[in-house]
Amino acid sequence: MTDSAMTPPKQPMAALPGGEVTEGPMLAADGTPLKASLKRALRREKLRALLLISPLLIFILVAFVAPIADMLFRSVENQIVSETLPRTVAALEADEALPEEAPGEEVFHALYTDLVIAEEYKVHTRLGSRLNYEMTGLSSLFRGTGRDVGRFDTDIYTDQFVEAEPALEDPVNWSNWMSEEEIRDALPLTADAWDAWTTLTVEANEDDPLEEDVADFVYTALYRDLANGAAPANFPDVDVSSFETVSIRALFEDSDEDWLDPEVWQVIQTYSPAYTDGYFLNSVDMMNGPGGDAQWRPDDEQIYLKLFWRTMWMSMAITFSCILLGYPIAYLLSTLPLRSANVLMILVLLPFWTSLLVRTSAWKVLLQQQGVINDTLVWIGIVSDANRLALINNATGTIIAMTHILLPFMILPLYSVMKTIPPSYVRAAKSMGANDWTAFWRVWFPLSIPGIGAGSILAFILSIGYYITPEIVGGTEGVFISNRIAYHISSSLNWGLAAALGSILLALVLVLYWLYDRIVGIDNVKLGG
Repeated sequence: MTDSAMTPPKQPMAALPGGEVTEGPMLAADGTPLKASLKRALRREKLRALLLISPLLIFILVAFVAPIADMLFRSVENQIVSETLPRTVAALEADEALPEEAPGEEVFHALYTDLVIAEEYKVHTRLGSRLNYEMTGLSSLFRGTGRDVGRFDTDIYTDQFVEAEPALEDPVNWSNWMSEEEIRDALPLTADAWDAWTTLTVEANEDDPLEEDVADFVYTALYRDLANGAAPANFPDVDVSSFETVSIRALFEDSDEDWLDPEVWQVIQTYSPAYTDGYFLNSVDMMNGPGGDAQWRPDDEQIYLKLFWRTMWMSMAITFSCILLGYPIAYLLSTLPLRSANVLMILVLLPFWTSLLVRTSAWKVLLQQQGVINDTLVWIGIVSDANRLALINNATGTIIAMTHILLPFMILPLYSVMKTIPPSYVRAAKSMGANDWTAFWRVWFPLSIPGIGAGSILAFILSIGYYITPEIVGGTEGVFISNRIAYHISSSLNWGLAAALGSILLALVLVLYWLYDRIVGIDNVKLGG
C-alpha cells in the first residue's frame, strides 16, 4: 500500500467567526457543531408538528380507540364469578362429583361463606344476572338464596364454641389470635373467614370489628378447621368431636332444590375463569357445554347467525338500491345548468334538514296497509282492496325507508366525481362515431366508478349500524343485528354479549373492506378532485 492510501482523511476546514480557518467539524453561528444544531432544529419541528395534531390525536384515542378497546375487553371479561365466589371456585376444582351430581359438603361450606359476604356487599344479584345469561333461572336462585343465607342455622356452631370457651366470643381475643402467623397457618379457613369478616365490617357496614359480634360463618370455618384435625398452639383447645352439626348442603337444598342440580354447578364452574369465550359463542348461536366443550344451541334459540346474514344482505340491497336511484340523479345534477342544478341539489339535501325519527315515522304512515301508497294503488286499480301490499314490518319496509335515508350519501360522492369529468371526453367519443349509449358506457361510466365506490362504502357502513329505522318499520323480519346490540345494552344489560356482537360486526366490516380493496382497490375511491 502507498503512503497516501494509509493517510487518514483530513477533517473539513471550518471558519471561525473572526475569519480564521481551522480544522474540525463545521460550526453553526452559535458555535455548536452544525450537525447537532440541525438535529436539534429537526426535533423542534417534529415536536411542533406533534403539538399541532395532538388535539385530533387525543380525540381519536378518546372517542374511537378507547371505546373499541373497552368493547373488546368486555366481550371476554368474566371476573365477576371468580371475584364473588372465590372460595367456591377453588373448592369446585378439587371436587370430583361433577358433572354427574351436585358437589359435596365442602363446596357448599365455601358457597355459604361466599354468599354471606356477597349478600352484605349486594353483589350476589349481579352474579345471578350474569349467570342467568347462560342458564335461565339462576338470577332468581341467587336472589332468593341471598335472602335466606343470613337465616341459616349455622349459629349452632357459634353457640357451642362460646359455651365451650367464652373467650371465643370476644372479638379482641380473635384479633390477637389472628395476628399470630402460627395460628393462621394452622387454621387457614378460619383466618380467611376472619379477614373477610373484618374487611366486610369496615367497608360495607362502616363499623369497628373489635366492637361487633363475630359472624357465624367465622365459627363455621373454625369448626371445619378443628374437625379436620387442626390443633394450633396458643389457641383455645376445644374438642369439637361432640358438637352438634348441621349440613350446609341440606340448608341450601331447603332454600332451593335447584342447588342440587348438577347443571347449575356446571355453569358456575364453566364460567369461573376470569376470561371467557362464552359471549362470542353465544354470538354465533353456540354455548359452552359440559366440560367446556362448544356446542350448538337448540334450534329454537338460534337467532344471531340469521340476524348477521340478514344485516349483510339487506345492507347490500340498500346500497344497490341507492346506486340505482342515486346515479341518474347525480348524472342529471352534473349535466344540468348551474341554476337548475342548485335547485335540484336543495331537494337532495332537504332530508338532512329533517329529523331521522320524523322521516322514519313518515314512512310508517306511507307504507302501512291503510297508508297512502296502498290507497293510491287501490285507487289506480293496480291492486285490489282485499290484496293490499305488505310493505311495513318486514324487510321490504326497512329497505325502502333506509334507501330514502341513505340516498343523499350516495348522490353527493357521485356528483362530486361526475362534476370533475370533462364534457369534452363525451363529445370526443361522439365525434368519433359513438352513439349516446356507447359514449356513456365506454367513457362516462368508467370515470364515475370512483364515486360509486365512495358512495357504496358510505351507504353500506351506515346501513349495517342503523337500528332506529329497522326498529320502527322492520317488525320481526326487518330488524338488524344492531337492534339486538341496542337491546342488550339498554334492556337486558348483557354488555358482554353486546360487546361480542359489536366486535364480530366490526370484524365483518373490516373483512368486507379488505375484499373491496382487493377487488376494486381503495385507491379508486374518490370524493371528487
